[in-house]
Amino acid sequence: MVNNKAVIFKKYAVGYPVADEHFEYVTEREVSYDLRDGEVLTRNLFVSLDPYLRARMRGPEETALFGRFPIGEPLDNHAIGEVVASKNPAVPVGSVVVGYLRFEEYTHVPAGHRLTIIEGARESKLPLSVNIGALGMPGFTAYGGLLIHGKPKAGETLYVSAASGAVGQLVGQMAKTLGLRVVGSAGSDEKVAYLLNELKFDAAFNYKNSDILTSLKTAAPEGINIYFDNVGGHHLEAALEWMLPRGRVVICGQIGDYNTANPPGVRNLFVCVPKEISIQGFKVNNFSDELKAQFKKDVSEWLLSGKIIYREDITVGLENAPSAFIGMLKGKNFGKATVKIADL
Repeated sequence: MVNNKAVIFKKYAVGYPVADEHFEYVTEREVSYDLRDGEVLTRNLFVSLDPYLRARMRGPEETALFGRFPIGEPLDNHAIGEVVASKNPAVPVGSVVVGYLRFEEYTHVPAGHRLTIIEGARESKLPLSVNIGALGMPGFTAYGGLLIHGKPKAGETLYVSAASGAVGQLVGQMAKTLGLRVVGSAGSDEKVAYLLNELKFDAAFNYKNSDILTSLKTAAPEGINIYFDNVGGHHLEAALEWMLPRGRVVICGQIGDYNTANPPGVRNLFVCVPKEISIQGFKVNNFSDELKAQFKKDVSEWLLSGKIIYREDITVGLENAPSAFIGMLKGKNFGKATVKIADL
């Protein structure tokens, strides 16, 4: 047995979660090295903080879009761990893996639970945490969402909201590599400067101190062809208003609505008819294995060559995960939000 610290989910949330009310950090939760056939024990290193986790905190009276966290159990999400005990020959001791693990120091992984070995994890020139960021679910979301549903063409204009976040910063840079003009919105002047000066977006604006539609018209005076939506609400409404005929809206997330009991409706959906606008939501796990292999190849090369840069916002300490998660929901992170639990 080994002592195991963990972040427990205490109760369903209405509005923004509150650290002490909805989470509990426990320090005496034992886990055993005694495994059955097919089982694995991981020592967890990094865990991802993603906006969709908020939807898993909805109570029974609300629609559970991604399934609910069980009350009294640790949260779980994409994470990186080191295998410290194994009765699974496909995942030997010493392997560094990525998969769904819990917000805890050690996770007992049942037989049949999918873990992917990160080849060359100890020798890679890239940070290990990138495997739950640019080379993980956020990166594949950006890559697949843009290519499959955005259907980008050189010379078009793309607008992406939450553009300095985990997905948005990649969508914009990927679109630039394909010859598109890129406009982004973010929630601070510092983030806007990052988009313009480091990520080389063509235009960007701070949605918190300006009217979104007015700013979008200024940034893209000829209109937009693709809107990659990470926020929803007024951002989506403005994008539809300024979208060119046969434009494409890719619905990735709607973080602006997750913590609002009665989010504002989009009042101008009717423009989709005369403009022939398509709106497509998607789930990243429905993309093909072939696309994922191409994504890994392309993005690894882009990161190593510096063609794409990727900013992370790493919080150290499992005990700080609740406050970091709430801060991300309020836009306080700058880059991909991640919690570091331990060193490799």
